Amino acid sequence: MKRMQLVELEDLPWFPAILRDGGTAYIELVGRKAGHSAMLAPTLGRALKQSGASRIVDLCSGGGGPVRCISEALHAQGQPVQVLLSDLYPNRGSLDHVAATSAGRVQVHPQPVDATAVPPELDGFRTLFNAFHHFPPEAARAILADAVHKRRPIGVFEVVSREPLTLIGILMAPLIITLSLPFWRPFKWQWILWTWLIPLMQPFVVWDGVVSWLRVYSVEELRELVAGIEAPDWEWEIGTIKLGEAPAHATYLLGRPVEPAAA
Repeated sequence: MKRMQLVELEDLPWFPAILRDGGTAYIELVGRKAGHSAMLAPTLGRALKQSGASRIVDLCSGGGGPVRCISEALHAQGQPVQVLLSDLYPNRGSLDHVAATSAGRVQVHPQPVDATAVPPELDGFRTLFNAFHHFPPEAARAILADAVHKRRPIGVFEVVSREPLTLIGILMAPLIITLSLPFWRPFKWQWILWTWLIPLMQPFVVWDGVVSWLRVYSVEELRELVAGIEAPDWEWEIGTIKLGEAPAHATYLLGRPVEPAAA
């Protein structure tokens, strides 16, 4: 099945921030409890060593959950990195909470950052976790091309994949949302209204989850994206990562500049 470019509610500028923030807080909690984010750390750690980078510039950080878990996993395996979180619509409450509980390993960029045109002063290994699917092919290719143009290594990771088990998990979200609300952080009392009293959070998360499932790029589609970028001195790696014992996989794309061979 080919990727479908549908609309996620959280991508709309007018969408209420209280619901968008609730969705990112829920996703952060689920990702942390499932442990899937930490499973990406070995692949990212290898890419960091190959590029020589010790700082991550995380784009489209959302609630900041995946990169926090990954930085903790890298630190535990003896590969500490500094992380800068950024987003076009920064959820400052959640991002500041992540930074405050990171033992100094994570900071937040206060200004909006467009992933297709990252300010050159934000130097480091660029990452996108569970966010690349938001972009149609033209914009997705522009994100990669911007990294190539500015010679910044980049890693794109998606835990959601177009596999049946992932879709089943998304469809079970209403029950999990209803039960897990008290554990979302940093907690906002308005979420009680929109989850337990007027249940809008559940259909919002399910809709965006199903659309994400339909929008995520397959390995073959990622290869098509990089094929359209002029990057003769660039190395791409595209593949999948098995997520524990379940029949589910994450997809990843890594890119880094390589020095031309000496004459």
